[in-house]
Amino acid sequence: VQLVESGGGLVQTGGSLRLSCAASGRPFSSVVMGWFRQAPGKEREFVAAISHRGDANIKDSVKGRFTISRVNANLTIYLQMNSLKPEDTALYYCAAANYEWGVVRGTEEYEYDYWGKGTLVTVSS
Repeated sequence: VQLVESGGGLVQTGGSLRLSCAASGRPFSSVVMGWFRQAPGKEREFVAAISHRGDANIKDSVKGRFTISRVNANLTIYLQMNSLKPEDTALYYCAAANYEWGVVRGTEEYEYDYWGKGTLVTVSS
């Protein structure tokens, strides 16, 4: 099982980035997938989760700026991040659960069984 993130980088305040996560190694098409992030010196935190139908949970502080999406055909999820702020600086992780939406909400780390290695997002002020 592999989850590979890409799309991170250095961007100025107010800029945008689009993160991608490609899944392989098992049929992920029906399970919950999500994004978490860990800022320097802080705990890892939930950012967004999505079902195979497109139902989504988004962290309150990024609602209206971040959008999660998914293409089941190629087992890829995306995180479109707009109006980025310095406090969005973090290592962003992709994760996949073993369960469908409704069995889990996708907002807690313990609900996920597979993790990528992360992609770094740095927002300069």
